Amino acid sequence: MIHPRITCCYLYPITKYGYPPAAEDTLKYIDEFKSLGFSSIELEGIREEHLMKVYSRKTEIAEYVKKNELKVPYFCVVLPGLSSADGAEREKNLALFEKGCEIAKDLGALGVLDNAPLPPYQFPENIPIVRHYHEDVILAARFPDNLNWKSYWNDMISNYRQACDIAASFELTYQMHPALGVLSSTTDGFLHFHDAVGRDNLRFNFDTANQYMLRDNLQLSLRRLADYIDYIHISDNRGSRVEHLAIGDGIIRWDDFFETLNVIDYKGHFGIDIGGAESDVQDLDKSYKDAAQFIEENLKTHAL
Repeated sequence: MIHPRITCCYLYPITKYGYPPAAEDTLKYIDEFKSLGFSSIELEGIREEHLMKVYSRKTEIAEYVKKNELKVPYFCVVLPGLSSADGAEREKNLALFEKGCEIAKDLGALGVLDNAPLPPYQFPENIPIVRHYHEDVILAARFPDNLNWKSYWNDMISNYRQACDIAASFELTYQMHPALGVLSSTTDGFLHFHDAVGRDNLRFNFDTANQYMLRDNLQLSLRRLADYIDYIHISDNRGSRVEHLAIGDGIIRWDDFFETLNVIDYKGHFGIDIGGAESDVQDLDKSYKDAAQFIEENLKTHAL
C-alpha cells in the first residue's frame, strides 16, 4: 500500500470521465483509487448539483470508505459562488458550504478545500463550467458596471470569515487552492487574504504546478507559507501555461523542493494531482503510481 501521507487527488477521475465526473459513480472512483494502491484519497462536491448528490449519499460513501480501510484527509467543496458580488448568491453558497463540511466530517477529513476566491468576472453565457479558465478568457472578462471594489471586498471577506467559522465548528481547516485568475493565487495574494480574513484555520493548499506557472518561487514560497501549509498538490509544469504533468515531464527542480520541505519540517499530506484536459498525460495510472513512488523515495531521502 502507498504511504498514507500520499493522497490520490480527485483529478484522477476528472481526467478519466470529464468535469465534473458523475457523483453517482463515487463508489466506483473509490474502487479505482484503491486499485492503484492508495490508502489515502481525495473526494469532491463540485457546485450545487454535484455537491448535493454527494451529500444525499454521504453516509453510504463514508461507510464504503471505512469498509475499504481508506482515509479522506481532505474533501473538496468547489463553490465559486462564495465570492459572488451578489449577496443572495453568497448566502446560498455559504449554506452549501456547510453541507460540504458535513460530508467532510462524516468522512473523517482534516479539512475542506476550495479554489481561492474568484473575482466577480462576467463571462459570455456560452463559457462552460471548467476547472481552469484560459488566460485569454480571463483577460477578456468584464466586471459589473456598478461594482464598488471596497464594498465588494469587505462583503466577500466577511463571507469567508463565516465559512472559516463554519469549518471550525466541524473541527476542519479551510484550504485555499491557488489557480490562475483567483484572488489569492500567489504567496503574496494568500498572505494578504489571510490577514484580511483573520482566521487561524484558513490554510494554503500549495500547488506546485500552478504556482510554478504563476512565477512563484517554490523554495521561497514554502519558507514564507510554512505556518499555513498542511497539504501540497504535486504535479510538474513547464512554466508557460496551466498544466499538471507527470513528474519529470516538466522543469520543476524537485531536489530543491524536497530539500526545502525538510528545512521547514513539513509533516503534512501530499496529493498527486496529475492530469486534466489541459495536460498531455499518456498513461494516467502509471503517472500516479510513479509519482507515489517518487514521493515515497523523497520522504526517506529528505527525512520528511
